[in-house]
Amino acid sequence: MRATRTVAFILSASAGINCSGADLQRMVDASPLAQRAHVGIHVVDLKTGKTVFARNENRFFLPASNLKLFTSALALEKLGADYRFTTRIVLEDSGDLALVGSGDPTMNGRAYPYQPGAQPGSPLGAIEELADQAVANGLKRLDGDVIGDDRLYPWSPYPPSWTQDDTLRESGAPVSALSVADNVVTISVAPAPKTGEPALLAIEPALEYFAIDNRVLTTARSAGSNDAQIRVARPPGSRQILLSGRIPARHTAVRELAAVDDPAFFAACALYDALTRRGVVITGRPAARHRTAESKYAEPAGRTLATRVSPPLAQVLQVLNKVSENLHAELALRAAGGLAALNAFLTQIGASPGDSRIDDGSGLSRNDEVTPKLVTRLLAYMYRSPERETWISLLPVGGEDGTLSHQLCCTSDARRIHAKTGTLARSMALSGYAQSKTQGWLAFTILVNDFAAPSPEVQAWIDKIAIALVE
Repeated sequence: MRATRTVAFILSASAGINCSGADLQRMVDASPLAQRAHVGIHVVDLKTGKTVFARNENRFFLPASNLKLFTSALALEKLGADYRFTTRIVLEDSGDLALVGSGDPTMNGRAYPYQPGAQPGSPLGAIEELADQAVANGLKRLDGDVIGDDRLYPWSPYPPSWTQDDTLRESGAPVSALSVADNVVTISVAPAPKTGEPALLAIEPALEYFAIDNRVLTTARSAGSNDAQIRVARPPGSRQILLSGRIPARHTAVRELAAVDDPAFFAACALYDALTRRGVVITGRPAARHRTAESKYAEPAGRTLATRVSPPLAQVLQVLNKVSENLHAELALRAAGGLAALNAFLTQIGASPGDSRIDDGSGLSRNDEVTPKLVTRLLAYMYRSPERETWISLLPVGGEDGTLSHQLCCTSDARRIHAKTGTLARSMALSGYAQSKTQGWLAFTILVNDFAAPSPEVQAWIDKIAIALVE
């Protein structure tokens, strides 16, 4: 009932407004949610540069995935929309075969450019193509190891304040210059034919990488117990996955995603498997090659047997923002020069050091903080950029695609909103552009932290303010 009352307040307050600051103020004042949570809002008229509405615009907020706007803008500005990553297989003079990472996040079977509802291809399709090239170029025997080389970036897989639970899941997959299959494996858990038996498992990619201890039992269906309850754990420092819980008979398969611990070694295992299936005789083993931040990078010397060139950066950034893909964001940040380059970029657009504290490129870090005013400063800067059209095309469209496909979907005006979502346990956000019927293009950010209300209630509140901006 509480959620119904709050949404009712929002609906009545938003009816018939034309986006004046006073109207927005009344909307905020009418909402109990806004009085109990930490709310930051900033709306800017992009034609005049004037502020339409501001609330706590200079206070710090946890931006969640809205931080991807900063990473994407940096990458687009510094690297350009047509930038591509090049991954190579090099037969080294030592006799080892190196799969040399370039920071490419696209070796995963996803569709580029982004296509709503597109079915993914094989997560190891890129590895298969590279193996085909290597064999076509004469690789029949290897008297050495198959090495995953991710030394382009120093080995630092987890940004600060990512939790141990994050690192087990897809959202916190480790960051490496050599990444395949989004650095995760998918474990499908299905009931066995008979109750009391261990559940049936299927792994994709089907590589011998994890040792899986399966303690999920098939149970009889009964009233009140027809939901699967599966727990996934991985002891620190191990390659063992512990599955426990239950799955009722005739239940549909449950998909669990588990992050790998060493992407370069995972990629080497995948290439080793692909080559041996093609008849290549290999006397060595899969291995990984990393470097520390203190070591300088030197490219492997030898003969290039295979090359893969990624889709253009604009398509990478589109997937990054449309589906809010954390690994894409972290790799885009590193490709563009890392946190030092991001801080320099923020200074370039007129921000001061006190406007942000940023630890990663995806917004998963709980240490990230930005002001609402900094978000709209970035949005205004990119709106004036020569890359404006490309930039806006990266963002989800209200009620239509990406993370907004099921938001802002109850009105035709939703398509006038191009914005990035953000969600963490204590943070929800929406930032981007609203094409107002009366004032033209507006840049806006809505950040809500430390709320006690249910997440759907907070989302409804944010959505109604966004819709009000176009009316």
